[in-house]
Amino acid sequence: MIVGLSGRYLTLCLMLVVLVGPIVWQFLTSLKGRGENVYEGVLPSDPTLDNYTRVAEAFPLFQYVGNTLVVAALAITSNCLFAAMGGYALSRAGWRGRKTVFTVLIATLMFPFESVMISMFLTVREMGLVDTLVGVWLPGAVSVLNLMIMRAAFLAVPKEVEEAAVLDGANEWQRFRRVFVPSAKGALAVVCITSFMGAWDDFLWPLIVLTDSDNYTLQLGLKTLAGATTVNDQRLIAAGAMAALLPMLLLFFALQRYFFRGVGEGAIKT
Repeated sequence: MIVGLSGRYLTLCLMLVVLVGPIVWQFLTSLKGRGENVYEGVLPSDPTLDNYTRVAEAFPLFQYVGNTLVVAALAITSNCLFAAMGGYALSRAGWRGRKTVFTVLIATLMFPFESVMISMFLTVREMGLVDTLVGVWLPGAVSVLNLMIMRAAFLAVPKEVEEAAVLDGANEWQRFRRVFVPSAKGALAVVCITSFMGAWDDFLWPLIVLTDSDNYTLQLGLKTLAGATTVNDQRLIAAGAMAALLPMLLLFFALQRYFFRGVGEGAIKT
């Protein structure tokens, strides 16, 4: 038993090193001064925040952060709204074609983004949304995975609760807004976090759609920073990477209580 317990802790420690180690290394690298060798030693001998100031001076960091926040805010709003409404519709029996729609939606998860990005680009171009933040947001306005998360959460709501609302005279919209949505706050937190991460970390689609540097998202900006001929400093790249990671950590820690509850909601009934 002791050997098994030790093996579990050893495995967890190994996973911690593999998953968290690169982040810690980037953070420590971002604190190293100009005179320190990045590849000699892990801990900075003279920690400094000067690299973060230099990143903001090297390229328009706050402008790119603002552009990304606009896309992320649109993605969170549309995903929470449409995923909740679509998940509610898929969780309700009594309308013809529900299983067919559900099967088609599940089938779309089999196709990677690369197989449809050309058709997406042509569609966005015909809509006149190339080189706009709306064009960056539109393909991710609602995710099938988020639809499935909300559907599972709504299926977990006891039928007795819905029947009680019907007896009280609540119509379809009132039951959705006052009964089902409050019961699925955890699932909504999961949708919020995944939508934000998808919009914040996306690189390929903004690279295809955006051409004007004024509209660049943060990931594109970091790529230009890493590839700039005037910037060949791993300290600056590490500082930029940490600046991109910070908002995701803040959002997760702010919603982690609802996030783990939402994961449990989706596991009760499918």
